[in-house]
Amino acid sequence: MFKTTKKDLIFFDLFSVVMDDTCKAAEILQNLFTNYNDIDEKIGAIEKLEHSCDRTIHDIIEHLNRSFITPIDREDIFLIAKTLDDIIDNIEATAQALKLFMITRIRPQTVEMARLVTQCTRVLAEVVGELKVMKTSKTLQPKIIEVNNIENQGDETYNRIIQELFAKEQNPVEIIKWKEIIESMESTLDTCESIANMIEGIVSKNV
Repeated sequence: MFKTTKKDLIFFDLFSVVMDDTCKAAEILQNLFTNYNDIDEKIGAIEKLEHSCDRTIHDIIEHLNRSFITPIDREDIFLIAKTLDDIIDNIEATAQALKLFMITRIRPQTVEMARLVTQCTRVLAEVVGELKVMKTSKTLQPKIIEVNNIENQGDETYNRIIQELFAKEQNPVEIIKWKEIIESMESTLDTCESIANMIEGIVSKNV
């Protein structure tokens, strides 16, 4: 069996770099929902973070192609990288939708969904950070459960917002706009949970 070196652990470091940028993007998105001003500036900041993540994902794939030994299965590294990229893509899509749909004011109920996205990415970042020490970590499993719980809160919040949207909004165009925006945030939470579950499976194979 090959011994993993510090050099091989660069994958975990790069995963954390992606998550750092993702958390920053989520915080900006939440700020966009709570303080709906400077819209172009905030969306531009999210775009820059998304581009930064793309570059880091590219670095991960390049390292993977050059590496003979990897700390976990190559397929798992590739899948985590691609799925991490989906999170910030969804965050950017949510922000862009606000501009694309010419949203003039934020529906107060949706602020909670944006808050959950920020909370979930922060906890997932902690999960990803524990990959390096997964064999001895005491917090990895509780953090995975926490991501699952936040996603469940997101499902409940999503259902409540959608029900209220259809019950109170008379303009069908507004319903379509906001349904897509809310679904984009819900998809972000789903993706966070998918990665947490993926990591749980990786831990069970490698511990």
